[in-house]
Amino acid sequence: MSATDKPLLQDTDISLGQLLDSLTENKHLPLVFHYNGKPVKPGYHITEVKAGQFSALDCGANPETWSEIFVQLWDIDEDDRAHMFAGKFSAIIRKVSEHVQLDSAARLTFEVSDGVQPMQIYCAAPPMLHNGALHVTLVPRPASCKPRDRWLADEKREAAVCCGTSSVTENACCS
Repeated sequence: MSATDKPLLQDTDISLGQLLDSLTENKHLPLVFHYNGKPVKPGYHITEVKAGQFSALDCGANPETWSEIFVQLWDIDEDDRAHMFAGKFSAIIRKVSEHVQLDSAARLTFEVSDGVQPMQIYCAAPPMLHNGALHVTLVPRPASCKPRDRWLADEKREAAVCCGTSSVTENACCS
């Protein structure tokens, strides 16, 4: 994609609601997902949409709870079809929501397989407009340590507060 392409959202791990909001304004455009450096085939299917409520204990013995929506993509090409329009994707999600409670703020996870390779798990990067289509890059979802992630976020916040608008020489914590 070129330097003139711009993300429709700024987050790096978008929610279902954020994706659907960006699709609403672009429902007439083809929706092309990218994973492992390649676009999905034009005949891709949404084979399943699942909603889950999870409770867990992280590695620091902290209780965790979250909602997650899983969209399963089958990366196939059949019947000489074109990529699904963003409006059709949204309609499928709406149909699912008639039967399954979907939390628009839930973590969004894509499960992708070509029917031969095992499914792999991805999160979605912000949609991008490019060459008359809406492109969503799926990024492998890595494992993480939630206590460490929280600590890093706290450190980043403290550095921002500490350094603020003062110069590095005025504030020893910025060095």
